[in-house]
Amino acid sequence: MQYRAPWDPGPPPEVTTPAVPEPVPPPAKRRGRRPAPVAGGARPGAGQGPWLYHHLTITGPADRVAGFADAARGAGIVPWRLDGARIEEDIFHLAVSQPKATRSLSLEGCRILARQFRERAEARAAQAAARVGQSHICPFDLHQLLPVPPEILAHEPTHPRAQAWLCANWGLREAPRQVVRRPEAGPGRRLPAGHAVLGYGFFTAGETPHVAVSKIAAAWPDLRVVLQPRPSD
Repeated sequence: MQYRAPWDPGPPPEVTTPAVPEPVPPPAKRRGRRPAPVAGGARPGAGQGPWLYHHLTITGPADRVAGFADAARGAGIVPWRLDGARIEEDIFHLAVSQPKATRSLSLEGCRILARQFRERAEARAAQAAARVGQSHICPFDLHQLLPVPPEILAHEPTHPRAQAWLCANWGLREAPRQVVRRPEAGPGRRLPAGHAVLGYGFFTAGETPHVAVSKIAAAWPDLRVVLQPRPSD
């Protein structure tokens, strides 16, 4: 739900998951909450890249794994508040600040451009928010599993209260990107009869969501939840 202008950083790189065996997961004792160097578990300077790719592998009784897969599906959208007036002002000042010798728009043209940008951003945000609770296109949606409360959604995602909540509850400052189901996921060990494995892959902006994974593991105690940062190439 963060608006992105043409000059903003692009999305994370596409990744083709290497066809290599899954490594043996770490011992169960390592799946607990990690000590956090700052409040909320985020690293200093995190959330600014580089893009990190992760594997999330879940094993357990087949019916519980299937139940988790259903519970984790969502729209992949966090319906943050969008400040249209601020967007319009930012775009106008950016457009009008270009040197007159190279600027192709008049002052009024810059105002029209900024207004059109705002209208498009607001329309896109409204369309996206309408899919929350309706769409299940994202196989692993953190907002579905660990919802951002309405009083936090009332802020923009970069607001200090929003960032503090995300750090404390997800260990991220932005939602994961390019989330996929990994059909080739392996458990790294022989599974007992009646057990199944479920795998996801996703990018994050410079952070690893240990906090979110710890909360998920606590909410699903009969499942084994293993998070592994992976090379993206």
